Amino acid sequence: MENILYFCNLMDSKRLQKVARLIQKDLGEILQMEASNLFEGAMITVTGVRVSADLSLARVYVSIFAVRGKKVEEIFELLEQKKALVRMKLAQRVRHQLRVIPEIAFFIDDSLDYMENIDNLLKS
Repeated sequence: MENILYFCNLMDSKRLQKVARLIQKDLGEILQMEASNLFEGAMITVTGVRVSADLSLARVYVSIFAVRGKKVEEIFELLEQKKALVRMKLAQRVRHQLRVIPEIAFFIDDSLDYMENIDNLLKS
């Protein structure tokens, strides 16, 4: 019985990973294509996606490179405002692979800033 439960959990985690990779790939392409129209030319990269076990929520981690004197926080606000539109475009792309499109929650991935700070500290 224990082996069956382990196998089920393993299958679930593989499925979650596949769904997360699918969402990461498609969202990355959507954000890249729509950057000039929706996000004032800012470069937004999807660095990671974590999907809840019931596939109802996708936590999307993004790295933002702002341009034209905009701040990262301003671009993130634009992304939050356009969340429904981005989810709709995602649904159009993955409608044949997923039955239910998860809600999207965006988070700024500051790991690159953290690594740069550590690197600067080590150099000094």
